[in-house]
Amino acid sequence: MSSLPSRIYAVVDHPRWVERLGGAGLRFIELYLRDLPEEEIRAQALLAQELAARFNVSLALNRYWQTAIELGYEWLHLGPEDLETTDLDAIRTAGIRFGISTHTHEERQTALACKPDYVSFGPVWSTQLRGVPLTGRGLEKLAEWRGLCGNVPLVAIGGITVPRLAECLEAGADTVAVMSDFIGHQDPEGQVRRWLDAVSRETAPT
Repeated sequence: MSSLPSRIYAVVDHPRWVERLGGAGLRFIELYLRDLPEEEIRAQALLAQELAARFNVSLALNRYWQTAIELGYEWLHLGPEDLETTDLDAIRTAGIRFGISTHTHEERQTALACKPDYVSFGPVWSTQLRGVPLTGRGLEKLAEWRGLCGNVPLVAIGGITVPRLAECLEAGADTVAVMSDFIGHQDPEGQVRRWLDAVSRETAPT
């Protein structure tokens, strides 16, 4: 099973964040685009890819698997609702590694049957996605997911801040995914440095 390229990755809604966060030292970023025309999705995905190459970022595209194949993306992230219309064989043939979001046991079982490169679980803490409130599932559930996912890398997502990193890693997460704590922060570049410092502290040999 492949490992993830970083203990932390950012979920961003525009290619400009690849330049800003990648330039500050973040090495794994997921581009999450919604409500855009198909040609704009492709244009932004291509720009993000060019910026990722410039700043040595491993880049994942959320949902748009045909675009990921066409542009030669390294990673793809899928939601449970995407699996019904996604050609996983084509993704594997293209050499793209992929992760799948899960929120329920049924979704987890379906995801694991797809043999993904990682599974994400959340929201761990209550948060909002595009203005929609999401209720946190808690660290106990995250730890349960760790036990049920075997050797598949586990990503924690949802309401995660720097002080909560240690709790997620202790509960069994291999990586944490962060959105608002980067793109909603008044100093995103400084926040990258704070996160990277925290990851170094938490993962340093004792």
